[in-house]
Amino acid sequence: MRIRITFSKTGALCYIGHLDLQTIWERSARRADLPLAYSQGFHPQPKINIASALPLGFSSRCEMVDLRLKEDVDLDALPQRLQTAMPSGIGILKVENVDESLPALQTQIVSAEYEVTLTEAVDRSVLKRKIDELLANESLPRERRGKTYDLRPLIENLDAISKDKIHMRLSAREGATGRPDEVLDALGVPLEQTRVERTRLIFR
Repeated sequence: MRIRITFSKTGALCYIGHLDLQTIWERSARRADLPLAYSQGFHPQPKINIASALPLGFSSRCEMVDLRLKEDVDLDALPQRLQTAMPSGIGILKVENVDESLPALQTQIVSAEYEVTLTEAVDRSVLKRKIDELLANESLPRERRGKTYDLRPLIENLDAISKDKIHMRLSAREGATGRPDEVLDALGVPLEQTRVERTRLIFR
């Protein structure tokens, strides 16, 4: 059985990295007494696949994970069963059964949407002008981990929806992932003056 869980990540867990989140899911699934399926080999690993790594410090209301189970379980009771086993900061939003033959979750993501809240509101017209100037660039050379790349094609949509909120839709393909903190830096908006939440994962 392959189940897909949509969950939120908030509070102190925003500062938990991808590998630690994987461990949380494994421990919580065991605590919920789920019959996890494991890989073969000398070091069997539980078949847990998180859709997309979330940068540290960001919250989310749309994270997804696939769990593979050795036997069927009652889906109706599963959300509460999982929520009871989860640490504070993980909220179980939806649980569904998906076809085992579907491609891996992380290979199907094409984009991610973010809502950025400015803790110090600015003039919306000034913010929109900065965004328009940024989008007018054909190329935005950046450096990440010692390698140069072009940020511009990774920005699919960028808009000031109010004086204190920015909406972003960024590419989330493997090898072509846009990061909200780098877009904010390009706009001249200090990350420490914002709260960033991932609001939607878009699949092919």
